[in-house]
Formats: sequence, structure tokens, C-alpha cells
Amino acid sequence: MRADVCVVACAEAFRGDGEVLAAGIGGAITVLGARLARLTFEPDLLTHDGVCLLTGDVPALGEAPRVVEGWLPFRDHLWLVLHGRRHVMLGASQIDRYGNTNISAIGDWSRPKAQLLGVRGAPGNTRCNPTSYWIPRHSPRVFVPQVDVVSGLGTDRGAHELRRVVTDLAVLDFQGEGGRMRLASVHPGVSVQDVVAATGFELEIPAQVPESREPTAEELRILDEILDPAGTRAREVPG
Repeated sequence: MRADVCVVACAEAFRGDGEVLAAGIGGAITVLGARLARLTFEPDLLTHDGVCLLTGDVPALGEAPRVVEGWLPFRDHLWLVLHGRRHVMLGASQIDRYGNTNISAIGDWSRPKAQLLGVRGAPGNTRCNPTSYWIPRHSPRVFVPQVDVVSGLGTDRGAHELRRVVTDLAVLDFQGEGGRMRLASVHPGVSVQDVVAATGFELEIPAQVPESREPTAEELRILDEILDPAGTRAREVPG
């Protein structure tokens, strides 16, 4: 199932993070990725309920934790952000080849065609912390030559560390020349040409592009029995 591959790819973004706050806020897939990482290869990750509680256990989507590890009021959450102790996986309405993202407005700033969320915490997140992105619909409307408003900083504007971009088609990173976006892997059933056609700028493409890894039997069991028994992930990424 494509959604399972996407969850695993999001989980892999947190590999090696250790004791930092893993914040998946770009959709169900991102939350599942952070929680799957904690239950498998990154047990020291801090996960939270999306509000103000650090979770001692790792509950299913939509359920409250049975064990609360601690209280995380907003002032303490901001301390973690300012001191680089948070890895957030965000969404984006637009993203360019350097990872500059837009969640603020579409169109000319003086008279936008669409008003979105505003920049919110994206400048601070990208300046101070590792940041990754989850894009559930990889298309030229999202992957654009230039974003209309810079909400999150790219590698050309002083981003602290852009880790990776996971989409419904592929995994991308910023290991290309000059910090440009590079195709890191394609999901099973997706070709390099599919990704190129869905991207509105020129990607750096290695000579050999591997296939994104599929979940292990144990990871599937955790997803099906513990984290997402209702199958929410399949509604976010069908197929």
C-alpha cells in the first residue's frame, strides 16, 4: 500500500535524531511516521499529543495517551524550538528547488488570489531546527520555480537543516549542488519520469535512483494493530 511506504519514509526522516521533540503536523502520515520511528529504531524520541502533553506511551491516531510523560506548555515548546531540540515535519502549499516554502498566500502579495494560513512558525522552525516536509499530492502546482511568499526558509536563505521532502511519489533531499533539491528515491510503482513530470523545476537526479523501502512485517503490524487500526493513512494516500 502506497500509504505504508509514505509513513515509513516519514519515519526515516527522524532516524538518528535521538532525544528531540518529533513533531508531525502536516497530516496523519507525519504523525504516524514520528510515532512509528519511536516504536522501532528511535525509542528516545519525544512525542506529544498535538496539544501540550508528552506521551509516555504511543497511542493510536485520535486517541489520548494512557501514560503521560510530562507537560509541555507553549513556553517550553518554544524553548525547544529556539534551541534546536525539535524536528518538525510540515506541509507546504508551494516549495521550490531550495526548499523555500509557502503557506501564506497564492499570487501577488499586494493582491493574492488565495489567503492561506500565514507564515505562522515556519521562519523560526526552519532557522533553528531540522525541518522536513510531507506533500501528499506531488504536482507542478506545489513544486514551483519560485514560491509566491517565503514562509519557511530554504537552503539559499539560511535554513538550519532541511532533512527531506516526502511525497506520494518519492523522497527528495537537498544534497544537490548548492543545496538544491535532489531525487533520493521513488516509491514502488513510480518512475523517475513520473516525478520529473510532476515537478515544476529541474531536479538533480543521480545516475541510480533507488526505490523507497517498504515497511517490514513488524512495522506493518505496529501500524495495523497499534497506531492506525482504523486505516486513516489509506484515506490520505489512496492506492
